[in-house]
Amino acid sequence: MREMWRTPSGRGYLGALIAVAVATVAGVVVFWPHGESNVSTPLRSAATERAEIISLRAIPCPTGIEGGCEEVEIRLQSGPDEDQIATIQSLGGPGTPAEAGLETGQVIRVSSSLDSRGSPTYLITDFERRGSLLWLALLFTALVVAFGRWRGALSLLGLGVGLAIVLAFIVPAILDGSPPLWVAIFGSLAAMIVTILLAHGAGAKSVAAILGTAGSLVLVALLASLAVGLTNITGFSSEESTSLAQNGVLNLESLSGLVLAGMVIGALGVLDDVTVSQASTVVALRKANPSLGFRGLYSRAVEVGRDHVSATVNTLVFAYVGASLPILLILTSTDLGLIDGINLELVAKEVVAMLVGSIGLIVAVPLTTAIAAALVAKLDPSDLGATSGHHH
Repeated sequence: MREMWRTPSGRGYLGALIAVAVATVAGVVVFWPHGESNVSTPLRSAATERAEIISLRAIPCPTGIEGGCEEVEIRLQSGPDEDQIATIQSLGGPGTPAEAGLETGQVIRVSSSLDSRGSPTYLITDFERRGSLLWLALLFTALVVAFGRWRGALSLLGLGVGLAIVLAFIVPAILDGSPPLWVAIFGSLAAMIVTILLAHGAGAKSVAAILGTAGSLVLVALLASLAVGLTNITGFSSEESTSLAQNGVLNLESLSGLVLAGMVIGALGVLDDVTVSQASTVVALRKANPSLGFRGLYSRAVEVGRDHVSATVNTLVFAYVGASLPILLILTSTDLGLIDGINLELVAKEVVAMLVGSIGLIVAVPLTTAIAAALVAKLDPSDLGATSGHHH
């Protein structure tokens, strides 16, 4: 690591790395939430309790209600009335748990309220999923550690820190009234720096990946701002955004910024993947063939990058298509044509995010490759350490 900073290019990139780190810290400090939200009418949701279905009995539905109606006997498993037995009338309808089908022994979530006599009444709100989610997360963790070993464990730690930054900084700062785009940029940079350093150490590979990701991320933010303005995307296309606006959480300008923030954060994952891979490829080439200089390292690594971009762009596109599948089903089931359908903000927003992310992805390959090649071209291969990146 020390040898890297003795070269002129190394010192230059060290200065750039320090500048990125200082700007990131300054941005996080400036936009750090003060603990008091500017929201005057915050969204509230009723607390729910865990309950097990003991028995089900079909009953006639009230007039005007279609679908299966049932009398559900439950045993509460949490809350002040734990172990108590209660009866609920489950009225089927679109979007209700009853429509999905209730079964004896199933664990559900219920909300409670008091009737006119002060007795608690319950309403089925959802299924209990946390146990299943925990087992799935444990399986994921075990596989990552088993395959990646120490590096896998560090990558999970980095992932946890990144998610903590989202929950402790990005979300509260947006609710605090800070500009969503700037919050997303500085939050993403902070998460990126921490995750790359934890997973890959502080060598030339990490330096190149951090600088390449930072440059590409700023480009994505600029392109997203330009594209959202040109396409007049307001942010009102989803029910969640409309609900945030109606409840005073965000104004019109903030809704547009929220769309931009989502694009920046969404692009971060694929940019990390590409930049680390390219930097790792350059280091591996240098170790395998110490005679390669900047041009040789760059040209060979970019060839790998072209294949990587082709595969990752497909991944990015199909990820957005998968997330937008319900929208595509709605459009296909109507008489609205493809051209008119793309013009809808609900679809156009995803198209813009996909294209902006792909452009950032393409730019990240030559940018990161050039930085990595300049860093390692004059270093002795023995100073590069072990190569532990991933290749495609």
